[in-house]
Amino acid sequence: MIVLVDIVIAVGMLVVVPMGLTLMDGPGLTRLRTLWPAGAALGSIALWLPRGATAGVLAGAYALFTVALALQAPWRIVRRRTAARSDPAAADLGPPPGRSPLPRELAFLTALVTPAVAGTALVAERSGFRLFGFRLETLRLTEAHFHFAGFAAALIAGLVCRAEGDSAPARAAALTVPGGTAVVFVGFFVGDWVQLAGAAILTAGMWLVGWLTWRDVRGVETDPVARGLLALSASVLAVTMLLALDWALGEATGLPHLPIAWMAATHGALNAFGFAFCGVLAWRRLRPTGPDPAIGGSHATG
Repeated sequence: MIVLVDIVIAVGMLVVVPMGLTLMDGPGLTRLRTLWPAGAALGSIALWLPRGATAGVLAGAYALFTVALALQAPWRIVRRRTAARSDPAAADLGPPPGRSPLPRELAFLTALVTPAVAGTALVAERSGFRLFGFRLETLRLTEAHFHFAGFAAALIAGLVCRAEGDSAPARAAALTVPGGTAVVFVGFFVGDWVQLAGAAILTAGMWLVGWLTWRDVRGVETDPVARGLLALSASVLAVTMLLALDWALGEATGLPHLPIAWMAATHGALNAFGFAFCGVLAWRRLRPTGPDPAIGGSHATG
């Protein structure tokens, strides 16, 4: 199980996050995208070293990149407000009446911030330090969770919301994915029942993302590769999020459920490779170039 989780985390650091960053824009992100592979490589090496000072230092180098990414969130808010004052249409702030763009912005901001949670957990776990008293195994799973349920899921929810023209279901998805992730995070400190509530909220949001991707985004795309990737990304959510809900219910109630090793092999691996990797790759094909409309430019649409 440990080897599989490490592979999943490494894929998140080395592939999913840097590919996802190409779908957002900004001066700081441009520099981070260039330098990210170096930090991710150091973090990946730390995964395979014995716990201790060396692994902790290498993990810390990667964590600095995640903190730099998180600091892009307030700058994004500032740039967005500046663009809104100068040209609301160019800032993509003019959806149909009653359709607020704020839910998708919340999803994009969540994508910028959550890798820092994973990076912090990585430093503690690789150093052998039980941060907040959590078991080292729990910290390792946190590293995986916040690269995928945090970064990738929130990013894709925001992209789907933008592609849907900020429709009501898409806004609900863009709110519930970050909201569910936040509640799950709080549940680590409060208890299993709060984690169950977070899992339920996150599952609802991810199912909405999958349904909208299958029904609308995939349906209008003519590129067969992109259609296939979108279909796979949307389809696996039906199973993986049901597994997550079942596991959280079992932890809260004591009912039988899959052990963590099987959850890593099913829920974790399918979400990492089926949903996140295929989903981000598909969106790269849909929007290969161009600045992020939320800060003053426009993407080509699929």
